[in-house]
Amino acid sequence: MAAKETPAQRSAVMRAVKSRDTSPERAVRKLLRAFAPGYRLHRKDVPGNPDIAYLGRKQAIFVHGCFWHGHDCARGARMPKANAEYWRAKIARNRARDAAHGARLAELGWRALTVWECELKDKGALEKKLRAFLRA
Repeated sequence: MAAKETPAQRSAVMRAVKSRDTSPERAVRKLLRAFAPGYRLHRKDVPGNPDIAYLGRKQAIFVHGCFWHGHDCARGARMPKANAEYWRAKIARNRARDAAHGARLAELGWRALTVWECELKDKGALEKKLRAFLRA
């Protein structure tokens, strides 16, 4: 039986979670390089600081982790048993922030696409989705 994790250990684990240049984000960029290079990364001058932005086209791509952004897939629906109320509130805040960023982008004439971490399981379908978004 494993020893219970201390709050300090949990804090260290959470600090190590990256918010940019994650594996899912790098996988999406690798797909895009093949047919749509010329994107910019993490632009602070674009609402929501999208992971990938095509400035001239006014198109933004967000690569979201299913758990962190409350996706309705199996991984996103899983809620930690410890400190569950904190996580429910945290994920709700993330979802509200995502919606606000999407609305602000739309006001400015931008189109946004969310790529979920679970979509990387089917790279062919994801490439098709990305191509359709960038063509429109």
